Amino acid sequence: MADSGPAGGAAVAAPGGAGPGPRVYFQSPPGAAGEGAAGAEDEGPVRRQGKVTVKYDRKELRKRLNLEEWILEQLTGLYDCQEEEIPELEIDVDELLDMESDSTRAARVKELLVDCYKPTEAFISDLLDKIRGMQKLSTPQKK
Repeated sequence: MADSGPAGGAAVAAPGGAGPGPRVYFQSPPGAAGEGAAGAEDEGPVRRQGKVTVKYDRKELRKRLNLEEWILEQLTGLYDCQEEEIPELEIDVDELLDMESDSTRAARVKELLVDCYKPTEAFISDLLDKIRGMQKLSTPQKK
């Protein structure tokens, strides 16, 4: 599943390569800075660091990605279904981090999981443990 996209866009490499899932490579438009004058087109996509990893701490992004994958895995178990069949709900980690206390966070997650027929207490407790100490992604760190 390769998406060539417009010049300067992102191309998604097919899963099955090195790593757990699809990768996004940012390509410079032809003639952009950093591209050699001769043979640049034959070398394949020019890789450069995306703006997201410059703006946010790479370690924090990895923690967030791992958390989101864990949440998805837990929800498939709680709802006893495949990922595509999970009811439409969004657990917004930044929203939870904005809340004053763990009890208000727990109440919010419990409210989101109201349709779940399995016990959710262990999931909620584990989720609160995992987000403790995380930073919001909407406010990048200044270096």
